[in-house]
Amino acid sequence: MSAPGGPAAAGGAAGIAAVLWDIDDTLFDYSGTDRAAALRHFGAEGLLGRFPTAEHAVERWRELMEFHYARYLTGELTFEEQRRARARAFLLEAGAAPAGAASDDGPPRPLTDAEADAWFERYGAHRRVESGLFPDVLPALAALTPGYRHGLLSNSDTDHQEGTLRSLGIRDRFEVLLCSSQLGHAKPAPEAFLAACEALGLPPGSVAYVGDRPDVDAAAADAAGLHGIWLDRAATLPPPPGVRRITGLTALPDLLRTLPAGR
Repeated sequence: MSAPGGPAAAGGAAGIAAVLWDIDDTLFDYSGTDRAAALRHFGAEGLLGRFPTAEHAVERWRELMEFHYARYLTGELTFEEQRRARARAFLLEAGAAPAGAASDDGPPRPLTDAEADAWFERYGAHRRVESGLFPDVLPALAALTPGYRHGLLSNSDTDHQEGTLRSLGIRDRFEVLLCSSQLGHAKPAPEAFLAACEALGLPPGSVAYVGDRPDVDAAAADAAGLHGIWLDRAATLPPPPGVRRITGLTALPDLLRTLPAGR
């Protein structure tokens, strides 16, 4: 599938030919939609009262996500297994029995796979209520088309991100979508970035990578020979030495024009 402008479209004035994008918390407001959906889901499931505060419940959910998602990225768990592990751990900490289980049977048992999948699907239904596309994404893509080609590289599952991008209405704007689930390599491994460049048919020095992490995205892309760019929407900390930073996508076109082709 070719993005607008097509594979033959010229790069920027300085020779950058393509922009490779992260997805979660770069194009899609994962953290914001996760927080809103978690609050609604935990409330509907009667779980908020089992934690000191609602914010404590959300923070614990986030911590469990980061822990079990890291296990997925190392190959210890599949994408579905890390979801089940998060649901089981959260409910056990809350002291909540699975739906339909008697409340006086002693300590709550872990969810079965089917119960964990159903619980996570109810959470997912709350996620789908949210749009989640950052407001500067469409203007940035319009400003960069047809001057640059576009691709996606994500530490996630391909089917999952296909669904997210299509629900956001932006999948057709990108030529390629590569995820760690199909690559067998996750960022910050250079193999992940180089596989995306190969899929675009471009040398790394002709590709800029934009992501929300200064280490896993920007610095790792630089180390792989691309031009890494940290999208720091919060703008609360100075960038690490040598890391290019923008605080919004409106600044991206001007930055790309300063980048030389090749490294």
